[in-house]
Amino acid sequence: MMCATMTAISRSSIRSKSKAALPTHVAFLRGINVGGKNKLPMKDLAEIFAVGGCTAIQTYIQSGNVLFAADPAQVNIDTLPEQIADAIRDRFGLRVPVVLRSAAEMKKALARNPFVQAGIAEDLLHVYFLANAGASDAIKALDCERSPGDTFVVARREIYLHLPNGVARTKLTNAYFDKQLATVSTLRNWRTVQTLCNLMEGPVQVALD
Repeated sequence: MMCATMTAISRSSIRSKSKAALPTHVAFLRGINVGGKNKLPMKDLAEIFAVGGCTAIQTYIQSGNVLFAADPAQVNIDTLPEQIADAIRDRFGLRVPVVLRSAAEMKKALARNPFVQAGIAEDLLHVYFLANAGASDAIKALDCERSPGDTFVVARREIYLHLPNGVARTKLTNAYFDKQLATVSTLRNWRTVQTLCNLMEGPVQVALD
Protein backbone atom coordinates (compact mmCIF):
# COMPACT_ATOMS: atom_id res chain seq x y z
CA MET A 1 0.00 0.00 0.00
CA MET A 2 1.26 3.43 -0.88
CA CYS A 3 -0.26 6.69 0.25
CA ALA A 4 0.66 9.93 -1.42
CA THR A 5 0.18 13.28 0.22
CA MET A 6 -0.47 10.83 2.89
CA THR A 7 25.82 9.78 14.77
CA ALA A 8 28.91 8.87 15.74
CA ILE A 9 28.84 5.16 16.58
CA SER A 10 29.05 4.29 20.25
CA ARG A 11 29.42 0.59 20.95
CA SER A 12 29.52 -1.56 24.05
CA SER A 13 30.07 -5.29 24.01
CA ILE A 14 29.53 -8.21 26.32
CA ARG A 15 32.45 -10.55 25.76
CA SER A 16 32.30 -14.32 25.79
CA LYS A 17 35.18 -16.68 26.52
CA SER A 18 35.07 -18.18 23.06
CA LYS A 19 34.86 -16.59 19.66
CA ALA A 20 31.28 -15.83 18.76
CA ALA A 21 29.47 -16.03 15.46
CA LEU A 22 28.34 -13.02 13.50
CA PRO A 23 25.46 -11.13 15.08
CA THR A 24 22.32 -12.54 13.51
CA HIS A 25 19.60 -10.37 15.05
CA VAL A 26 18.94 -6.79 16.01
CA ALA A 27 16.59 -5.70 18.78
CA PHE A 28 14.89 -2.33 18.54
CA LEU A 29 13.83 -0.82 21.85
CA ARG A 30 11.32 2.02 21.82
CA GLY A 31 11.47 5.23 23.81
CA ILE A 32 14.64 4.89 25.89
CA ASN A 33 17.10 7.72 26.59
CA VAL A 34 14.90 10.26 24.81
CA GLY A 35 14.84 13.81 26.15
CA GLY A 36 16.36 12.72 29.43
CA LYS A 37 13.54 10.24 30.08
CA ASN A 38 13.51 6.45 30.38
CA LYS A 39 17.24 6.33 31.03
CA LEU A 40 18.75 2.92 30.41
CA PRO A 41 22.57 2.60 30.31
CA MET A 42 23.80 0.59 27.35
CA LYS A 43 26.10 -1.49 29.55
CA ASP A 44 23.15 -2.61 31.65
CA LEU A 45 21.07 -3.27 28.57
CA ALA A 46 23.81 -5.47 27.11
CA GLU A 47 23.98 -7.40 30.40
CA ILE A 48 20.24 -8.07 30.22
CA PHE A 49 20.67 -9.63 26.78
CA ALA A 50 23.62 -11.68 28.05
CA VAL A 51 21.53 -13.04 30.93
CA GLY A 52 18.92 -13.97 28.31
CA GLY A 53 21.49 -16.23 26.61
CA CYS A 54 22.55 -13.91 23.79
CA THR A 55 26.18 -13.58 22.70
CA ALA A 56 28.33 -11.24 20.59
CA ILE A 57 26.28 -8.32 21.93
CA GLN A 58 26.77 -4.80 20.61
CA THR A 59 24.76 -1.66 21.22
CA TYR A 60 24.54 1.12 18.64
CA ILE A 61 23.83 4.67 19.87
CA GLN A 62 21.73 5.36 22.95
CA SER A 63 18.25 5.06 21.44
CA GLY A 64 18.13 1.30 21.85
CA ASN A 65 19.60 -0.84 19.08
CA VAL A 66 21.15 -4.13 20.18
CA LEU A 67 22.92 -6.53 17.82
CA PHE A 68 23.41 -10.08 19.05
CA ALA A 69 23.82 -13.74 18.16
CA ALA A 70 21.52 -16.37 19.59
CA ASP A 71 21.88 -20.15 19.69
CA PRO A 72 18.41 -21.57 18.88
CA ALA A 73 19.10 -24.38 21.35
CA GLN A 74 19.43 -21.84 24.17
CA VAL A 75 17.37 -18.82 23.14
CA ASN A 76 13.74 -18.78 22.01
CA ILE A 77 13.67 -15.86 19.59
CA ASP A 78 9.86 -15.80 19.56
CA THR A 79 9.65 -15.12 23.29
CA LEU A 80 12.86 -13.10 23.66
CA PRO A 81 11.22 -9.66 23.15
CA GLU A 82 8.85 -10.25 26.03
CA GLN A 83 11.66 -11.71 28.13
CA ILE A 84 13.85 -8.64 27.57
CA ALA A 85 10.95 -6.24 28.19
CA ASP A 86 10.13 -8.02 31.46
CA ALA A 87 13.76 -7.87 32.59
CA ILE A 88 13.93 -4.13 31.87
CA ARG A 89 10.70 -3.58 33.79
CA ASP A 90 11.92 -5.59 36.77
CA ARG A 91 15.32 -3.90 36.89
CA PHE A 92 14.51 -0.32 35.89
CA GLY A 93 10.75 0.01 36.29
CA LEU A 94 10.39 0.93 32.60
CA ARG A 95 7.88 -0.40 30.11
CA VAL A 96 9.90 -0.68 26.91
CA PRO A 97 8.55 -2.42 23.79
CA VAL A 98 11.10 -4.62 22.00
CA VAL A 99 10.95 -5.55 18.30
CA LEU A 100 13.35 -8.06 16.68
CA ARG A 101 14.67 -8.60 13.18
CA SER A 102 17.09 -11.20 11.85
CA ALA A 103 20.00 -10.27 9.60
CA ALA A 104 18.15 -11.71 6.61
CA GLU A 105 15.04 -9.69 7.44
CA MET A 106 17.09 -6.51 7.75
CA LYS A 107 18.65 -7.09 4.32
CA LYS A 108 15.17 -7.46 2.82
CA ALA A 109 13.96 -4.33 4.60
CA LEU A 110 16.95 -2.43 3.25
CA ALA A 111 16.42 -3.64 -0.30
CA ARG A 112 12.71 -2.98 -0.72
CA ASN A 113 12.35 0.64 0.36
CA PRO A 114 10.24 2.14 -2.46
CA PHE A 115 11.35 5.69 -1.68
CA VAL A 116 15.02 4.80 -2.14
CA GLN A 117 14.11 3.11 -5.40
CA ALA A 118 12.34 6.32 -6.44
CA GLY A 119 15.48 8.36 -5.77
CA ILE A 120 14.12 10.39 -2.85
CA ALA A 121 16.72 11.97 -0.55
CA GLU A 122 17.62 9.41 2.10
CA ASP A 123 17.82 11.93 4.93
CA LEU A 124 14.03 12.34 4.65
CA LEU A 125 13.34 8.62 5.03
CA HIS A 126 12.36 6.59 8.10
CA VAL A 127 11.08 3.09 8.84
CA TYR A 128 8.66 1.77 11.43
CA PHE A 129 9.53 -1.80 12.40
CA LEU A 130 6.40 -3.64 13.53
CA ALA A 131 6.18 -6.50 15.99
CA ASN A 132 3.63 -8.15 13.71
CA ALA A 133 1.95 -7.37 10.40
CA GLY A 134 -1.40 -5.64 10.45
CA ALA A 135 -4.53 -7.23 9.02
CA SER A 136 -5.22 -6.35 5.38
CA ASP A 137 -8.48 -4.59 6.25
CA ALA A 138 -6.72 -2.48 8.88
CA ILE A 139 -3.98 -1.53 6.40
CA LYS A 140 -6.56 -0.49 3.81
CA ALA A 141 -8.28 1.67 6.44
CA LEU A 142 -5.16 3.75 7.18
CA ASP A 143 -5.67 7.44 6.46
CA CYS A 144 -3.52 8.53 3.50
CA GLU A 145 -4.33 12.17 4.24
CA ARG A 146 -3.57 12.07 7.95
CA SER A 147 -0.31 14.03 7.63
CA PRO A 148 -0.37 16.26 4.52
CA GLY A 149 2.95 16.23 2.69
CA ASP A 150 4.04 12.95 4.25
CA THR A 151 3.87 9.61 2.45
CA PHE A 152 3.97 6.05 3.72
CA VAL A 153 4.11 2.53 2.33
CA VAL A 154 3.15 -0.56 4.33
CA ALA A 155 5.19 -3.63 3.41
CA ARG A 156 4.61 -6.63 5.63
CA ARG A 157 6.17 -5.75 9.01
CA GLU A 158 7.75 -2.48 7.90
CA ILE A 159 6.22 0.90 7.20
CA TYR A 160 8.40 3.11 5.01
CA LEU A 161 7.98 6.85 5.40
CA HIS A 162 8.95 9.93 3.43
CA LEU A 163 8.74 12.84 5.88
CA PRO A 164 9.75 16.06 4.09
CA ASN A 165 8.45 18.18 6.98
CA GLY A 166 10.48 16.28 9.56
CA VAL A 167 9.75 13.48 12.00
CA ALA A 168 8.88 15.90 14.80
CA ARG A 169 5.95 17.35 12.82
CA THR A 170 4.43 14.25 11.28
CA LYS A 171 1.10 12.86 12.43
CA LEU A 172 2.20 9.41 11.27
CA THR A 173 3.20 8.46 14.79
CA ASN A 174 3.83 5.09 16.36
CA ALA A 175 0.73 5.66 18.51
CA TYR A 176 -1.38 5.99 15.35
CA PHE A 177 -0.02 2.89 13.65
CA ASP A 178 -0.04 0.84 16.87
CA LYS A 179 -3.73 1.58 17.39
CA GLN A 180 -4.82 1.16 13.78
CA LEU A 181 -2.84 -2.03 13.13
CA ALA A 182 -3.04 -3.55 16.64
CA THR A 183 0.72 -3.91 16.87
CA VAL A 184 3.84 -2.39 18.43
CA SER A 185 6.07 -0.22 16.25
CA THR A 186 9.36 1.57 16.68
CA LEU A 187 10.89 4.16 14.35
CA ARG A 188 14.41 4.39 12.93
CA ASN A 189 15.86 6.80 10.38
CA TRP A 190 17.23 5.37 7.17
CA ARG A 191 20.85 6.07 8.06
CA THR A 192 20.51 3.99 11.22
CA VAL A 193 18.93 1.14 9.25
CA GLN A 194 21.84 1.16 6.80
CA THR A 195 24.43 1.26 9.57
CA LEU A 196 22.85 -1.63 11.46
CA CYS A 197 22.80 -3.75 8.31
CA ASN A 198 26.50 -3.02 7.77
CA LEU A 199 27.32 -3.92 11.36
CA MET A 200 25.46 -7.22 11.07
CA GLU A 201 27.62 -8.20 8.12
CA GLY A 202 30.90 -7.70 9.97
CA PRO A 203 32.59 -10.18 12.33
CA VAL A 204 32.20 -9.59 16.04
CA GLN A 205 34.69 -11.58 18.11
CA VAL A 206 34.29 -11.05 21.83
CA ALA A 207 35.47 -12.61 25.11
CA LEU A 208 34.21 -12.33 28.69
CA ASP A 209 36.45 -10.71 31.30
